[in-house]
Amino acid sequence: MPTAVIITAAFAREAEVQCAALGAGQLEPVVITHPLSTLSNDEIQARAAEAVSQIQRVVVVR
Repeated sequence: MPTAVIITAAFAREAEVQCAALGAGQLEPVVITHPLSTLSNDEIQARAAEAVSQIQRVVVVR
């Protein structure tokens, strides 16, 4: 099943370490700008837009 893991840039290194440790080194996370918790709805929409092109690249139905 095609999957996109979305993380903020602050967690990019941790995601890399966890993917390697769990044998998922081929997983390519979608990385958006940090933070999320303090944003307005409009700012969250902008983060979602930031993710769209990456999701389209990462989630390839085979």
